[in-house]
Amino acid sequence: MPFYDYRCQACGKLARLQFSYSEYGKVQPVCPNCGSLEIKRRISRVAVAKSEDSRLDSMMEGDLAGLDEDDPRSLGKFMRKMGKEMGEDLGGEFNEVVDRLEKGESPEAIEQSMPDLAAGLDSLDEIG
Repeated sequence: MPFYDYRCQACGKLARLQFSYSEYGKVQPVCPNCGSLEIKRRISRVAVAKSEDSRLDSMMEGDLAGLDEDDPRSLGKFMRKMGKEMGEDLGGEFNEVVDRLEKGESPEAIEQSMPDLAAGLDSLDEIG
């Protein structure tokens, strides 16, 4: 059975009530806090499942326009958002790099201080 969110007009509290599809609209909701019938339905957020490709395409279309490649903070902000869109932990090194970019440190300085970070890039270039 789905949940529906309400706000009581009498006491102002939020309530999450559960009705079957057949009950919804036929049963008068009652505030569980004060018993008032002055309760109004709130529209809740809706979660939409997207494929990884769809999430990345959406992010690339909107967020690349505001990306300033010469500003480490802008790059860090973009990378942080990309990491969240991936929906998985990208590891401590990724988080460290993003933190340092967001503080304004240059990518070159980060690369120099983390030589192991780029160690496998030559082999990746050969694949592509």
